[in-house]
Amino acid sequence: MKNERADCQNLDRALNLEWLETNGRGGFASGTVAGANTRRYHALLLVARNPPSERFVLVNHLEEWLDLDGRSIPLSTNLYPGAVHPAGYAHCTQFSSLPWPTWTFDCGAAVIRREILCVPGRDLVIVRWKLISSQHKTAILRVRPMLSGRDYHRIHQENGTLSTDTLIEPAWVSWQPYPDVPSVKALHSGEYRHDPEWFRHVQFPVERQRGLDDEEDWWSPGEFRFEIESGEEQTVTLTSEPSGTLDVGTLIREEGARRNRLVRAAPVSDPLAGALWRATDVYLSERGTGETVIAGYPWFTDWGRDTFISLPGLCLVTGRHETAWNIIQSFSALVSEGMVPNRCPDVGEQPEYNSIDASLWFIHAIERYLIYSHDEARVRAIAWPAVKQILDGYWRGTRYNIRMDRDGLIAGGIPDTQLTWMDAKVGEWVVTPRQGKPVEIQVLWLRSLEVGARLAQQFGEPAYAARCRRLRELAIQSFRAKFWYEAGGYLYDVIDGPEGQDASIRPNQIYALSLCDGLVPFDQARQILMVVKEHLLTPMGLRTLSPSDSRYCPRYEGGVINRDGAYHQGTVWPFLLGPFVRAWLTVFGKSTNAKAEARSFLNGLEAHLREACLGQVSEIFDGDAPHHPRGCPAQAWSVAEPLRAMIEDLETPFCSLDSR
Repeated sequence: MKNERADCQNLDRALNLEWLETNGRGGFASGTVAGANTRRYHALLLVARNPPSERFVLVNHLEEWLDLDGRSIPLSTNLYPGAVHPAGYAHCTQFSSLPWPTWTFDCGAAVIRREILCVPGRDLVIVRWKLISSQHKTAILRVRPMLSGRDYHRIHQENGTLSTDTLIEPAWVSWQPYPDVPSVKALHSGEYRHDPEWFRHVQFPVERQRGLDDEEDWWSPGEFRFEIESGEEQTVTLTSEPSGTLDVGTLIREEGARRNRLVRAAPVSDPLAGALWRATDVYLSERGTGETVIAGYPWFTDWGRDTFISLPGLCLVTGRHETAWNIIQSFSALVSEGMVPNRCPDVGEQPEYNSIDASLWFIHAIERYLIYSHDEARVRAIAWPAVKQILDGYWRGTRYNIRMDRDGLIAGGIPDTQLTWMDAKVGEWVVTPRQGKPVEIQVLWLRSLEVGARLAQQFGEPAYAARCRRLRELAIQSFRAKFWYEAGGYLYDVIDGPEGQDASIRPNQIYALSLCDGLVPFDQARQILMVVKEHLLTPMGLRTLSPSDSRYCPRYEGGVINRDGAYHQGTVWPFLLGPFVRAWLTVFGKSTNAKAEARSFLNGLEAHLREACLGQVSEIFDGDAPHHPRGCPAQAWSVAEPLRAMIEDLETPFCSLDSR
């Protein structure tokens, strides 16, 4: 993704374009094309002490100047109350996010390039400058790091407890502002001068828009000075890792080669598929000895529901089968009372088992994994017992009154809880409670019983298989009898709830067409698609509620109450394009014309890749045009589900990562 001078030197535009680098351990570096931090989460060195959790912002920013003929030309940009200083964006002539964030600055008598990259498996970030050309033999590059040392959700203010102690050695410097956070080491190729200063009242305009604290103070310990000649490179590597040697050149070369392999494996016949393929890389992370999926950047860690909705698109269609297995194995060990956790714990916390659908998505993902990998032995030994625990738990009943009713359908929920993916809650206000029998939960239950029957038969348990088939047939009959809303020509969103049948026009009914072939008769399926297309389809995804509904919220903006109140009341979610595309092709077939129309539903995402976080897809968008991106600027299932649909349903050719 390239941005030329007009984008880079338009401050408003450049502040709204973000970049992201991740390290596969929950840590990341992020910022804006302009160079200024606009979020509390923007940082240069942000690490997860207990991957992928316990995240700390250690180095917030670098202030950079190029000295030429007695003139100091800024390369960096900062926002202060009523002022932009310095204004390095004014000298930026190009930005590219590939293979990693790279800026080019025209300083008049010299052109200099800056690169930033993270390395998978390492808690470090490398910043490299190269003087591309210069009218002078030597220029001076000055770089001042800005530190905080805080939880990544919080704001740092000037205080008297910060330690200014600095350990200075040849080629490296070390700081530890606070004893309870990791120390920072800077390995460099220049000279360091200790000169502590506070930089106060740094502004975060995106936090202000979100109704949150938006001003921070940074501590800067000193300044690096580099003499740099035309064609020469200089580096600073910032890390929280213990002391040791570091071959920066080798790290850069090896990471460049790894990213080239990723690009070569990606689909080339469709640019959107290729871009989404490349985007998948950032969401995979370590968790203990296993692996997991980061739901979104910058503020999410890993969630059970997001993980297993995303797993086919992130891991299976891309050929990362071993990663998929590691994730499945990790969650298999956490099954409790027939449930997988929806949120994994930080240190000292217990897993949260508060989702009615995460466990069923887990079963779906296991079956998809087996189809792709043919890994029968490990599935039988480890995953199959977990599947049976979940099926048995839902049969018997488990937390939050989740249970199979006499009609074979799954009921669940208690007052003041939110168990489905529409889970916004403000204080005691559950925005979309959906207590009773939500439509997509029934579809997932039918899928789970189908998987249970198939695996039981395959693994020599015919009685268990027969029970699954018998209960599935009962559930199908009940679903067909109870969920069709004749007056509207679509499916109820929830039945048998405290207030009876819920006829809200929501996207959850799409799963009845995309996950279970033949569950809904063709004429009904066609009507459902037309209703969803008319009321919910936008260029960026599906709305969560029809604009004709009095509760519809056209924009996701304002403070926490306003935003959470709109989260599932009309806000657009792009991940729903995945099941919508599959449902469309299931109903209308895979003719050339049907595929072309289904592909057109994804066109808005192609343009969006050049907005917000470059090369990524945002979590949500406003319900009303022009559908501004909102929420996390990089979301796992927003990337994974459209990519899965393109590979599996639109049959976009690719080269598996297994053959890199």
